[in-house]
Amino acid sequence: MGAAEGPQGPEPRPSRSSAAPAEELPSEPELFGLARYVAIITDGNGRWAKARGLPVNAGHDAGADTVKARLRDAVQLGIKELTVYSFSTENWSRPPEEVAGLMEMLSRRIAGETPELHEEGVRMRFIGRREGVSAELQRQMDTAEQMTDANTRITLFVAFNYGGRAEIVDAARRFTGATEEEFRACLYAPEMHDPDLVIRTSGERRLSNYLLWQSAYSELVFRDELWPDFTRQSLQESLAEFGERQRRFGGR
Repeated sequence: MGAAEGPQGPEPRPSRSSAAPAEELPSEPELFGLARYVAIITDGNGRWAKARGLPVNAGHDAGADTVKARLRDAVQLGIKELTVYSFSTENWSRPPEEVAGLMEMLSRRIAGETPELHEEGVRMRFIGRREGVSAELQRQMDTAEQMTDANTRITLFVAFNYGGRAEIVDAARRFTGATEEEFRACLYAPEMHDPDLVIRTSGERRLSNYLLWQSAYSELVFRDELWPDFTRQSLQESLAEFGERQRRFGGR
């Protein structure tokens, strides 16, 4: 995957191996908090389960546990917005039992964990299409958003039934203006900041239709861990790698 940030091309990028060993990584938010807005493609739940002889939805449950743990780490590391890719518009093509399990898990997690996240100051937002989602699950998402709306510690954006192209198409249907800012106002969450950093786990190196508008100038970090194995140290290393990047946004 290439970068096009100016006529002279991007500066050489440090490799992951050049990062400091885990035990040397500092933990102060001012050092890791350079990336205030982070998005993650949480890939690898199914492979994690298969490697352990478990049903695929056990992997999704483990992945949800990892989201919750890394969300708490993100607060400590100075991140203000965390966006996670939980279910794409393309995921409907998966086996019906896997889709049903994912829907059940999300419903169970929203019901069981929203009050706890609310107490911790987390603001929750769900971005994506609501068509095809059960009325009960839509109600739960609306309730979670309303309950946590005034919280300011961190915003958790959950990309559910989400596709980057679908978001642009849906915004274009509503768009009547002439500027990028007016177009942004038509996106699912106009208040979302463009992510400073997009992380993808599981060794894959593509965006997979994720935040295509918002990630135009995001830095990309690819990790080999399957998502349930993505630890606090993994997050710290990703933020440290981001901190070594030079961002020019098309300038020299």
